[in-house]
Amino acid sequence: MTDSPVTLVADDIYQVKIPLPFALNSVNVYLLRGDVGWTIVDTGINTQIARDTWQIAFDELKITPHDIEQIVLTHVHPDHFGLAGWLQSLAKEAGRDVPIVLSPREEQAVQEIWLEKLVVDFVGWLTASGMTVAMAEEVSDSMTHTRAMTRPHPTALTQHKAGQPIRMGNRTFQTIHAPGHSDGQLIFYDEADKLLLSGDHVLMKITPNIGLWVMSDPNPLGLFLDSLKTVRDLDVRLALPGHKWLIEDWQGRIDEIIHHHDLRLNHTLEAIEAGNHIPYDIAEHIFPTERFTVHEWRFAVAETFAHLDYLRRRGKITQADGKRHFSLA
Repeated sequence: MTDSPVTLVADDIYQVKIPLPFALNSVNVYLLRGDVGWTIVDTGINTQIARDTWQIAFDELKITPHDIEQIVLTHVHPDHFGLAGWLQSLAKEAGRDVPIVLSPREEQAVQEIWLEKLVVDFVGWLTASGMTVAMAEEVSDSMTHTRAMTRPHPTALTQHKAGQPIRMGNRTFQTIHAPGHSDGQLIFYDEADKLLLSGDHVLMKITPNIGLWVMSDPNPLGLFLDSLKTVRDLDVRLALPGHKWLIEDWQGRIDEIIHHHDLRLNHTLEAIEAGNHIPYDIAEHIFPTERFTVHEWRFAVAETFAHLDYLRRRGKITQADGKRHFSLA
């Protein structure tokens, strides 16, 4: 690794690009320097190269595990949650108990997804979309592999609710619930500096996956679009996202994302009009699936579900009773 993964992005805030073993090949995590220690926002997934990248960042910034004050998670998808337990254990070995802070809904998701305390028929959910049993089993196996990259799991989690301020570094942030990509995602707004940690709620170049999963809250796309409209009017000079580039035109980027979903909804209707009635076939009509890995296929199906659910709620399409078969209204 020749280039440093560490970039100073604001006063006492550093971005670290942590490699990911996916098509989306890195996640942005943030380190905020404070008088009593460093706050880490999101963590990456547990691979050797990711751990090595963290060590490079620590060495470059002269941070020891004992210097970590807290770990704050925007949400608990594996690329944001996966190294939380490892970082917590490093601090513990250095003699410091470090809280891992997240929303109550995301703590519930940890139990459901990573600790496997809620058993769901993921293969059955996928095959009901039209996916073959063989592909569904391969997708399920990939989830098992991903789950392994979230270990060791944290020993303790600390809930933080939207609407409560949070101190990170020497800054005070407003905590905002930003559902859609993940049910309990939190984003953090420093009004004094007009700076926002946007997690995966608003991204540059790419749009966050908005999926209706077997365990997710209902109406994710509706919640996402409503939330975008709510936060659009915040006075943001700079947003620090979970992937890709920094965001300097907050309102403009949100408008682009809303327009993207308007187009996706129209494409979904066109797919049904063209004779595709089950989610798998509709996804194949919408996405460039000939290049997809099984990891990407599950996101395509979940996002298709979310758009179908949104259209059904608005009376644009109908769903056959008890079946995932959709028709124009």
